[in-house]
Amino acid sequence: MKKVVTRSVEIDGKQLSFELGRIAKQADGSTVVRMGDTMVLVTACADTSIREGVDFLPLTVDYRENTYAGGRIPGGFFKREGRPTESEILTCRLIDRGLRPLFPDGYHRETQIIAWVMSADDDHDPDVLGICGSSMALMAAASIPYEAALAGVRVGRVDGRFVVFPSYAEREASDLDLVVAGTDDAIVMVECGANHVAEQVVIDALELAHREIRRIIALQREIAAELGIVKAPFAPEADPWPAEFAEQVKARWTEPLRTALQVKGKLDQGDAVDAVKEQAIASLPEELAEEQTPWLKSLLRGLVKDITRETILDRSQRLDGRAFDEIRPVSCEVGVLPRAHGSALFTRGETQAIVTCTLGTSEDSQLIEAFEGESRQHFMLHYNFPPFSVGEVRFLRGPGRREIGHGALARRALGPILPDTETFPYTMRVVSDILESNGSSSMASVCGGSLSLMDAGAPIKRPVAGIAMGLVSDGSRFAVLTDIAGQEDHYGDMDFKVAGSRDGITALQMDIKVSGLSRSILEQALEQARRGRLQLLDVMDQAIAEPRPEISQYAPRIFQIKIDVDQIRNVIGPGGKTIRSIVDSTGARINVEDDGTVQIATSDLEAAERAIAIIQGLTRQPKIGEEFDGTVKRIEPYGAFVEILPNQDGLVHISEISLERIPDIRDVLTEGDPMRVRIIDIDANDRIKLSRRAILEDEARARGEEIPERAAAPRDEQRRGGRPGGRDGGGRGRSGERGRGGPRRRD
Repeated sequence: MKKVVTRSVEIDGKQLSFELGRIAKQADGSTVVRMGDTMVLVTACADTSIREGVDFLPLTVDYRENTYAGGRIPGGFFKREGRPTESEILTCRLIDRGLRPLFPDGYHRETQIIAWVMSADDDHDPDVLGICGSSMALMAAASIPYEAALAGVRVGRVDGRFVVFPSYAEREASDLDLVVAGTDDAIVMVECGANHVAEQVVIDALELAHREIRRIIALQREIAAELGIVKAPFAPEADPWPAEFAEQVKARWTEPLRTALQVKGKLDQGDAVDAVKEQAIASLPEELAEEQTPWLKSLLRGLVKDITRETILDRSQRLDGRAFDEIRPVSCEVGVLPRAHGSALFTRGETQAIVTCTLGTSEDSQLIEAFEGESRQHFMLHYNFPPFSVGEVRFLRGPGRREIGHGALARRALGPILPDTETFPYTMRVVSDILESNGSSSMASVCGGSLSLMDAGAPIKRPVAGIAMGLVSDGSRFAVLTDIAGQEDHYGDMDFKVAGSRDGITALQMDIKVSGLSRSILEQALEQARRGRLQLLDVMDQAIAEPRPEISQYAPRIFQIKIDVDQIRNVIGPGGKTIRSIVDSTGARINVEDDGTVQIATSDLEAAERAIAIIQGLTRQPKIGEEFDGTVKRIEPYGAFVEILPNQDGLVHISEISLERIPDIRDVLTEGDPMRVRIIDIDANDRIKLSRRAILEDEARARGEEIPERAAAPRDEQRRGGRPGGRDGGGRGRSGERGRGGPRRRD
């Protein structure tokens, strides 16, 4: 029976605990990590054998947020969890990116990490707990040769003060959302969103995060020691080729490969390298070719990596001839797609993206269900990486984890510059389609997204740009590279993407393959990124410097008005009858929010004006003394009911119709007649009394005419019309009641 161990550490006033040996004991390794009432079960399992032909690390990370953890039942027909959500996929990537570099070279067994959120409170996000728990589960698995230790923390900044593991409420008030994963020695993964914060703030937050990471790792090691975990011996398979063969390949093919790698252009360079590889394979003895061809291909791949790194560190050169801090040629065009609401074509070197912005109404917003509650997302960014962008043939399927991750990074970069919904009540969808790629396509999406938003007329606060930085280091020397190409990303030691405006950073993502990333290297990388970002913004300004003053003629016009919450029912009507009639008569799309915000969307200005007039009429509160040009809707012996606003009428008593006494009201009025009236009273039940006589008296006085005295109404008319609250005791108001003298609504 496994020993049960529970240990905890306090981090910034919160208790982080690990429990092992009580749950999921048949997994190779398992733990329950907890903070507050948020609990995450993490398990680690590995196959005992290696699949034939696998020469990479087949690591799978699955993260699931069970709805029961938050006390909810899933929606949908089947009422159970289905495919992973975008949020779950992004957390999978967070865990994977931190763990993957820590497995030993040559480990090729199928390995799976499963993280289940089993309880979720209103304060603590389970994603970083999943990072900590994944490492602990691997450390507890004796059969998996995972000797490292990893922990993750989130850092926010509220009112200038750093907060570790901030609550959801603190994150709302924070200008920094930084997730960091690291080992004792180094930070290995960073994911950050920020509201134009300075580079030094990010560096200080990273150092704080690493200090807390070391404390969590110390606890993990204490637990592993208490459990007495003894890892099974592991030794990677030896190279199948003789050492003499490797030396011969290196001696003969290093210089031809070096020459091929100097060829400019991704495709031409690839062709040159392939030609050398074909020559090398053709040079093998025929009787040994079958055995030695796989050896040769593997050795040549290693040579390409070594030459690339040596060129940078020993010769201070990049393969494409650029200086270390030089960005590739950039071109920007906007308005390239005539029917799109906003579009931009962004090209940087051999990476190109066409990015569009589509404007919609609040009905087009995306409903997000999360433990912290439901919300509406009014900005979406979708990133697509079709196979033709790198000259490949591949089935077109839904977005993969990489595409979802790149889209989320670009969305995070653009988020701080978006207008609020009160200023710009549109739902915005940005789509980045990568047309060709040679590195840094996610940052091209940021630049193109900023341009397309401005082309669409979205009043963004300021433009943003993104750039990818790289690092090549051998321990004693290092080179920081600006705007890395695909090969520099592949063979380098760091992929460091930074996006922001002229005022600061809005998003950052970093994956590091080496240990010992010092503060000075970070500072240099961020400073080079800042300079490169400013250069990009200068180029982007030449295409479009500020948002267009008007949105596209093909985009819906959204007009927004505010009504009293109590008046919402008047706009909706019974069973939605009123709002449907407005939509049918005007052709506009109308959406009413719970706070009384009404959005009218249409490309027809006249239709919008008609809809607004109807809604304002339905919700307007008339005042005594106001005059209206109304229409006679119904005639009774004691008076006429006149509609003064849509679905709102009042009573003109027979004595208030004319200066002269009227024996029969139908002698002077018929249904449908126009009549200008004045409100002379509104009773406690909101019944409206109207008068035409009051207006006629004022006109007569203005002409200097004598005004006849009011004639007394006959006794039967007094009996019918004079009682307060009687059938003509007031107008017909808003409530829809059809009783005696009561208000009436026509929906």
